[in-house]
Amino acid sequence: MDQHGSFPVKLYIYDVSRGMARQLSSLMLGRQLDGIWHTAIVVHGKEYFFGGEGINSCSLGGTPLGEPDSIVDLGHTEVPADIFIEYLTSLAESTYRGDKYNLFEHNCNTFSNELAQFLTDKKIPSYITDLPSDILSTPFGQALRPLLDSITINPGGSNITGQR
Repeated sequence: MDQHGSFPVKLYIYDVSRGMARQLSSLMLGRQLDGIWHTAIVVHGKEYFFGGEGINSCSLGGTPLGEPDSIVDLGHTEVPADIFIEYLTSLAESTYRGDKYNLFEHNCNTFSNELAQFLTDKKIPSYITDLPSDILSTPFGQALRPLLDSITINPGGSNITGQR
């Protein structure tokens, strides 16, 4: 792969509720949610995301979630693949180890937002990063928090440190 130049960066957005959030959120939470979002950053020909097994990568659209529900063009980066992988490896060994995953506070969207800023100096859309606080601000969200805190999302892929 050419290590010089400008590389496109995209945000893949998946609704892990498969439309159920849109249908049931008003009834359950008292407010409309369009989805329960899982995100990944696509750069250098791969999709990168964070879950309960740490930082993972896969081919584009290669998670069990299938094709993304939407794609946001975040622009371009001049960070070459080798530097990017070094950065990911350092994150995987510290901030984004699998045991650091928390559904509400340190999740795939937190990871995607951090990578987007590193690569493009842009944040991912706030309707995604604000979702946990939107849910937890409801009485139903507060009641479910103990149960939801134990949930880990693992959409598949290869762990970048080679560990599972």
